[in-house]
Amino acid sequence: MKRALLTGATAAMLALPGAASAKVVELGSTIPAGQVSCPTNCQALSRVTGYQSRAGVLRDPFLIPRAGKIVAFTVRLGAPTAEQMRFFQADLQLGQPSVQMSVLRRDPRRRTRNEHRLLAQSDPFPVKDHLGSAPTFVLDKPIQVSRSSIVALTTPTWAPALSVGLKRDHLWRASRPKGRCDNVSQRAQQVRLMSVKIFGCTYFTARLYYTVTYIPDNRPTQS
Repeated sequence: MKRALLTGATAAMLALPGAASAKVVELGSTIPAGQVSCPTNCQALSRVTGYQSRAGVLRDPFLIPRAGKIVAFTVRLGAPTAEQMRFFQADLQLGQPSVQMSVLRRDPRRRTRNEHRLLAQSDPFPVKDHLGSAPTFVLDKPIQVSRSSIVALTTPTWAPALSVGLKRDHLWRASRPKGRCDNVSQRAQQVRLMSVKIFGCTYFTARLYYTVTYIPDNRPTQS
């Protein structure tokens, strides 16, 4: 899959065949801005798939409200120091930082609501050259999404795309097993299509720093 990179809000200007009048929605853009960690209080996501479940008064900001297409996603990245980079890459042996976008379906049954199926996923994008900025990654082929899907962020290695020290009404859910939430270097990322993982960990006072460029399908004209 080809990879294209835009910066800032350029994704809102994407030109797609037959989509000249389509409405472009940036999921996650209404979450109040905060300070991304690194280099101060440097923390990072590692080997995990996660999504923001609540951000203040906003609930489920990455829940797809209507069938449509995802065309890009943006990640705001901290700027680790050289010493912090060595810690993540060499000491923890996580390698080069990278991100990818994932589409999940949460089990609707109450008893198994922590189970999430991976429906689609972008290629991984290396982000070492974009630390300290907010790169936008355009998908070569838009990903079709259905209503009630959840768009998550996956870090196959690691990425400083986290804001910490927020109020308790900011929380995100992770693909780590319950009881092992403190082990943040375990391999818990969800990367096999149609696989099911239990999202057993919820982290409070933190935000995952990403947004998703989504174009909902046009509603049929009523006669």
